[in-house]
Amino acid sequence: MIHPIHEANESCPYGDLTREEFYQKHQILHREGFMLNSRKMRIFTQSWRLNSTHNLRGVVAVVHGYASDSGWLTELTAVSIAKCGFLVCALDLQGHGLSDGFPGHIPSIKHVIQDCIHFFDSVKQEYRKLPAFLYGESLGGAVSILICLKQKNEWDGLILNGAMCGVSAKFKPAWPLEKLLSVVAFLAPTWTVAAAKPVASKSYKEEWKRRLAAKNPNRRASGKPPAATALEFLRVCKYIRRHSQELQVPMLMVHGEDDKVCDCRSARLAYESASSQDKTLKIFPGMDHMLIGEGKDNVDLVFGTILAWLGERADQIRPV
Repeated sequence: MIHPIHEANESCPYGDLTREEFYQKHQILHREGFMLNSRKMRIFTQSWRLNSTHNLRGVVAVVHGYASDSGWLTELTAVSIAKCGFLVCALDLQGHGLSDGFPGHIPSIKHVIQDCIHFFDSVKQEYRKLPAFLYGESLGGAVSILICLKQKNEWDGLILNGAMCGVSAKFKPAWPLEKLLSVVAFLAPTWTVAAAKPVASKSYKEEWKRRLAAKNPNRRASGKPPAATALEFLRVCKYIRRHSQELQVPMLMVHGEDDKVCDCRSARLAYESASSQDKTLKIFPGMDHMLIGEGKDNVDLVFGTILAWLGERADQIRPV
């Protein structure tokens, strides 16, 4: 079993276990806390590692997607990585999970970047002899790209899962709202932008996982972003298109070919323009946006690819 999602049911990511029993079963040491960012907001942080004397292979910093958080399903991915011998750390982006902020409101991506760098750097400093990798899903993939562009040569690898390099035309605000979005964002920044369908309906192949995601008790943001947030996402995608050639970090991109939220073609363009000497793109036919939402065989294929890539790079770098 590669991923703990296979133990979950539609009501609980830990299946029939409590959270404590789940961690005990997987021999995971879990820590959580809060940090105060430069804007005096409390940002929730977590970390996971094997609860043993096992030598760590590296640090993996996880950035979750929009309307998600560092717990629940993201937590299961963190545990799958930690079980491979990594120290995994993550935070709830502002307006998400247990962090401060208006639900789902990210009017400036630079503040999110600052929060991530502040927390991840503190973890990397504690484990400074180990290789460090970024793992981002959806919006978290875009954030991870921006972190690597800002912190050139400070990361040993970048893993992008369904990264937001471009927003699907089916998910963009309807015309003429997209053309007027900057005006709307200025006049009513927290007004919710209407989308054709909620994000979850376009994300999870398996219905029971869709229901499980919806039952996250810390889920605060809907799949319909506030106007200022939607405008910022479009700006981020344009920035990535203009600057992706500056990426030099070893990189793995995995993406569902049928992704109806984050455009698969934009991800391919970002991959092709990246200057990384070590880069791999895996586009999986028939798969949707949330690859954890696929059936068991597909989940094992995707995360088997991710964990193998991560392990190989870490072992090449890690001091003997």
